Amino acid sequence: MSGSKCTRLSGALVKQLLDSVDSILFDCDGVIWRGDQAIPDAPRVINLLKEKGKKVFFVTNNSTKTRKMYVDKLTALGFNATEEEVFGTAYCSAVYLKTVCKLEGKVYLIGSNAMKQELEAVGIQQTGVGPDHISGKQADWANVPLDPEVKAVVVGFDEHFSYMKLNRALQYLNQPGCLFVGTNRDTRLPLEGGKAVPGTGCLLQAVETAAQCQAQTVGKPNHFMFDCVASKFGVDRERCLMVGDRLDTDIMLGSNCGLKTLLTLTGVSTLADADAHQKSGCVERQGMVPDYYVESIADFLPALQG
Repeated sequence: MSGSKCTRLSGALVKQLLDSVDSILFDCDGVIWRGDQAIPDAPRVINLLKEKGKKVFFVTNNSTKTRKMYVDKLTALGFNATEEEVFGTAYCSAVYLKTVCKLEGKVYLIGSNAMKQELEAVGIQQTGVGPDHISGKQADWANVPLDPEVKAVVVGFDEHFSYMKLNRALQYLNQPGCLFVGTNRDTRLPLEGGKAVPGTGCLLQAVETAAQCQAQTVGKPNHFMFDCVASKFGVDRERCLMVGDRLDTDIMLGSNCGLKTLLTLTGVSTLADADAHQKSGCVERQGMVPDYYVESIADFLPALQG
């Protein structure tokens, strides 16, 4: 790896980095767990960081779980965690609509029951969760009944995504002043064995194409996710580390927000990916090059136990 970035983190450098930060943001899948299995020694690392006085937060683009669901999973895998430390896109979208957009009205939601719960928790009602089957002809579709209280369309991961949902979103977005928010732009969700399934970004792009307008996204790499954490906990960006396995979301978030960045090789992105970005000569791609990398966050253990 050329240049001063993407340094292998080991030995004394681990302690030096940890001493330079007060807060650490961890992505979840591919970083602290894979599927339903904790990354070996990850719970020990997280719990020791907290014992040493570090503020630890979990930031994820997954919109299918509430904060409570995340804490239940974290706890089951051996991590010490509270709801306040979890920042998923279901929660952050609700906060964005409430605090930034100051939404007065309902949401048409292409998304999960978890998103519905997080919206309702901040006092926002929704319509749209669940299947929306097609009926009638094209003229009927263009004149589909709309809820006059809906003032925003929100797109997250929705296993019931359909032509009718796409159409209904278009009809709402044709209304003057209707807001358009997406959770994230991840186009693929990687699975074990090199397989993948379509991600939220595919659904969001479909709605954007139909409506001929762009959504405001709240998930990584958008700075709003960090703003959510920073405003609630007074995080100093100069003393904060972002740890992730994806260069285009996790590391780019860190770059966008002026954080130190660390790539762990237990997930999606590789050193070859980082090297290609570094050598590209493209400023945007160089924002995806991490400051440091580790094979696994278990590499923190010697410094934490010393």
